[in-house]
Order: sequence, then C-alpha cells, then structure tokens
Amino acid sequence: MRLAFMGTPEFAVKALAELVAAGHEIVCVYSQPPAPKGRGQVLTPSPVHAFADSLGLPVRTPKSMKSDDAIAEFQALDIDAAIVVAYGQILKREVLEHPPLGCFNLHASLLPRWRGAAPIQRAIMAGDTHTGVQVMRMSEGLDEGPVILSGRVEITAQDTAQTLHDKLAGLGASLLPVALAAIERSQPEGEPQVGEVTYAKKITSEEARIDWSRPARELDWHIRGLSPFPGAWTMLKTPKGEQRLKVLMSRVDEAMTDAAPGTLIGPGLRLATGDGVIELLRVQREGKGAQDATEFLNGAGLSVGDRLG
Repeated sequence: MRLAFMGTPEFAVKALAELVAAGHEIVCVYSQPPAPKGRGQVLTPSPVHAFADSLGLPVRTPKSMKSDDAIAEFQALDIDAAIVVAYGQILKREVLEHPPLGCFNLHASLLPRWRGAAPIQRAIMAGDTHTGVQVMRMSEGLDEGPVILSGRVEITAQDTAQTLHDKLAGLGASLLPVALAAIERSQPEGEPQVGEVTYAKKITSEEARIDWSRPARELDWHIRGLSPFPGAWTMLKTPKGEQRLKVLMSRVDEAMTDAAPGTLIGPGLRLATGDGVIELLRVQREGKGAQDATEFLNGAGLSVGDRLG
C-alpha cells in the first residue's frame, strides 16, 4: 500500500518502522519542524524525522498543515491512505478526504477515554488499571472517529509514563499492519466509540508540582504518571536557598503517621501525606543526574522532621 506517514515523537518511530518492515511504500513522511534543543539551542529534527532520514525517506515539515500550500502538496501525493501517530497538528477536511482509503490515527488510549494530547500520563495520574491503543478512522473532531482495531494493556504499580509509553508504542506498531490489511481487504467503517468521554489536556509545570496534602495513593499516581517528563516536582531547602527536586519514582507505604504533609519521617525517604505515607525511590536535583533515595539522602543534608514543599 502507498502511504503517507505523519508523526513526530519517539512513540511514532516504532509504528513507522513496522510499516516499512511490513512492505508498505512510504511515499512521504510528515513531522513537526526541527526545534531548538540543548544548551546551544541547536535546531534538531524530531525522532520521526531523524529515523525517516536514516531510511532515505522524503520528509516534509510544514509549520501548519492548514496552509493552502501544505494542503495542495499533500493532495498532490499519489497515496492509498495516510497513517497519523502523535503528529501534533490538526488536519483539515481537505487533507482527511484526499486518500482514497482514508486517514487513520493510532491513539494511545481506549477511546473515548483520554482524547487529546497526554493520554499516557493522564491514565496513570487518574489511577486507571488498564489502557490501550486503538487504530481509528479519522474525522474532523478530536479523536472522535470510529475504531478499526484495539489492543489493551494493564497498568501496574511499577509503571511510569515511560514504561507505559514503551508498552503502548510496541503494541500499537504491531496493530497497524493488521489494521491496514483489513482496510485494504474490506474497507471497514469501524465501530463507534462507546463510553465516558474524557480529555487528556496538556500538562503544565504548575500542575506537575506535588501537593503533599493529597492522599499517598494519588501522589504515587501523580509521580509515576509524570516520570520522567515533565517530572513531578517539589521544593527542597538547601544552604544556597530553595531548588526544585523532581521525583521520578515512588511507592505507597502502608505505615501511618500524624506528621504534617510533606514531613520527612524516615527511615529512608518516607514522607507524610494528607492520608498515609509515600516513599520516594528516585529523585533528581536541579542540574544533577537522577539518584536513588539512599544516594540522595547521603548528600542532601535532610533530617527527620524536615519538610518538602
């Protein structure tokens, strides 16, 4: 099948690789424009862009797929279908209706739960016990199209946004060739989405801040759902003043305490919350690498009774 592929982050790389391995012809890859990265703010291609370059695939990076020029260039492509995986731009009807077989999106949730930008993080942050990936036929609404194929995974107490991302990226990539075979064979319209609609809005830095007055269970979801990026954070007092401390991994402790939320109660990096105790397992100070709790405590100068906030 002749395809256009539209994707940007690492999550989409496996999907592109799987389509190439399955023998589909990738006529053109679309990705977000190179963005400044690192201290030198060097313009850097997206992961999908870089991978497509390594395969010698043509890449386009329009600032907006809503522009007349970008739409005209897309409509000039001789393709059967388009595959969209975390591209990061809204597609207009003129784009969606161009491929004869349609445009199809691989989305990292079980729709209609967690439509939108951050479905992986939001699933863990909400305490969901499972999630999945779905291939859907695209419509002009946000993640509202009928579903062609689904896969489901469990969310464990050890999952972070990164580990869940990796599970879903692999599962989603494996579903795409199966879905395309069905589409080429019978052009199914798909099944309508059923269930409660929720939206996975982008995560702000302020939202990522840890509120120690929340129950330990909710804080554990919050921390793991934001790890490693953007990272749940709190403030740490140091001899040089306050600095941010990212918390990358945690677990709920069954102990109880009457200490004020955010108070270090020990042993280890155990802190009081609004309801129960949470143990921080891996943290990262500003400008430093990630550390496990023992390594951090050896150099942090914290004592039982100190508070984070």
